[in-house]
Amino acid sequence: MKRLAWLAVMTAALGLFLAPAVLAGEIKVGGIFDITGPTSDVGKDYGDGAVAAEKYINAHGGIDGDMIKLIPNDYAYKIPEAVNLYKKYLSVDKVFVIQGWGTGDTNALRPMVNKDKVVFFSASYDGNLTDPKETPYNFFIGTDYSTSIRAAIKFAKDSGAKKFVFIYPDHPYGKNPIPAGKEYAAQVGLEIGPDEIVDLKAIDATSQLLHMKQFDPDFAWIGGTTASTAVIIKDAAKLGLRTKFVINCWGFDENLAKLAGDAAVGRAYGMVPVAPFGADVPGMKAVVESAGGKQMSLHYVKSWVSNLVMAEGLKRAKKAGKLDGPGLVAALETIKDFDTGGLTAPITYTSTDHRPNTTLTIYTVGQGGKMEKVKEVTMPREAKDVGK
Repeated sequence: MKRLAWLAVMTAALGLFLAPAVLAGEIKVGGIFDITGPTSDVGKDYGDGAVAAEKYINAHGGIDGDMIKLIPNDYAYKIPEAVNLYKKYLSVDKVFVIQGWGTGDTNALRPMVNKDKVVFFSASYDGNLTDPKETPYNFFIGTDYSTSIRAAIKFAKDSGAKKFVFIYPDHPYGKNPIPAGKEYAAQVGLEIGPDEIVDLKAIDATSQLLHMKQFDPDFAWIGGTTASTAVIIKDAAKLGLRTKFVINCWGFDENLAKLAGDAAVGRAYGMVPVAPFGADVPGMKAVVESAGGKQMSLHYVKSWVSNLVMAEGLKRAKKAGKLDGPGLVAALETIKDFDTGGLTAPITYTSTDHRPNTTLTIYTVGQGGKMEKVKEVTMPREAKDVGK
């Protein structure tokens, strides 16, 4: 399948074309990214981060001498296209590990991934993917959506909220964490209002917000991406709503303030599982250098960490002499408190729990549009929440 121009440009710019003669070995990695679809506002940086991470890993010895060969493609957030790419990666490229993207396609591929024993790192942090009994080949590096929504609700409750609503797109990414959120909201005694559906491509949310205004919630969850989140926040300000917003990790980033302007100040709170791009943490130096002077978003950091953790698993699998899908799963499940240099909280996977951690940082938008840290939150890592 033809790669898009952005991938060719990035690859050339980063100098990733390696002569086969100098390769001790090659580990092919499939890449399924959204570069032109409805989540491309956050997906493009994620795809660029994967390409940059490939170069970094290979420049630092690869997988103990073997080089990673990322094969990235844009699926434009279309599940059938993701399925086609998956089949091509297996039949033509013979991969046993894939860096993937969305909730809908990741879940659609679950039966195939299990059957084919292909390790699938997703940018979807869907809680449904965390139970190894059901999804043994699925991994990700961010705080799962169900844990994030519980953390958001706890923050709202601790901030004095009594009334709460959920705003999300009619898509698995938006819908899947809502049951966990409603269960937890009821548990902590919040009154829950009617859900509001706002599309990922929305350019106006006035009607939904006018309907929400009748309930007049103290806080609302937003489960979209940055562009649609900005629309909601701007329209809420125009309508004079007092509601504050707690936002999933794909709807809050360095670009939100640019899109929402002053409307985001004092109103938006993001559940963020990685350090913002350029943050003062040890692991960020290599990330920033890899961007070649460009200012990227925290979604670039997410992809970087996903590939970093994948590489660590591959090294352990190779050392054990089991460099295949089942061997990589076994290797990843030995990772305990893996240090990402402050890019995330330490990561742990076990044979009974594929949640990487239950820690995230809550950020808000301060004056001047800067991301400001509010607090770090660690939710209980309870066995009953695995896979939910």
